[in-house]
Amino acid sequence: MPQDTDNNEIRFREVQRFRQPLLWLFLIALAAFSLFSIVYQVVLGIPVGNNPAPDSVLFLIWVIFGVGFPLFFALLSLTVEVRGSGLYYRFLPLHLSFRRIECDEVATIEAKEYRPLLEFGGWGIRYGGRGRKAYNVSGTRGVEILLKSGKRVLFGSQRPEELARAIGEARSRSSGGRA
Repeated sequence: MPQDTDNNEIRFREVQRFRQPLLWLFLIALAAFSLFSIVYQVVLGIPVGNNPAPDSVLFLIWVIFGVGFPLFFALLSLTVEVRGSGLYYRFLPLHLSFRRIECDEVATIEAKEYRPLLEFGGWGIRYGGRGRKAYNVSGTRGVEILLKSGKRVLFGSQRPEELARAIGEARSRSSGGRA
């Protein structure tokens, strides 16, 4: 049976990154403080605090908080693609390859506003009540998908109506217009 090349065609693609100014201000302040502590204690020889940590611990703190956290957040990105065969998503660097929700698994699609802090406890890969899961990076808009299994998955999006329409069209095509 010939493979339908239309199933791999990308019909919608959105890449989102953590760009919130307050988050980056916090990360930069943390990096600066950890670097300041190393310079102050190791280079200048002035102990930091009344009970200073060993130099090796300060260096480890700088590697983790001064380099690791900012680098991790710089690499974090949510990619959502709609192809003919379904919805593909990847939350780098946590997902190294795309995950897929096939069109025939989708019961309903809804573009909506939501409250990330109240409903999911924040942004990232989050779990809410009643079997809900969210993949979000910023904002308060997204697309919630009810799967035939009863699970709900919400994808944050800056273009939720366009994403919902693309999923609906892919679902309709995969079912031969019966969706």
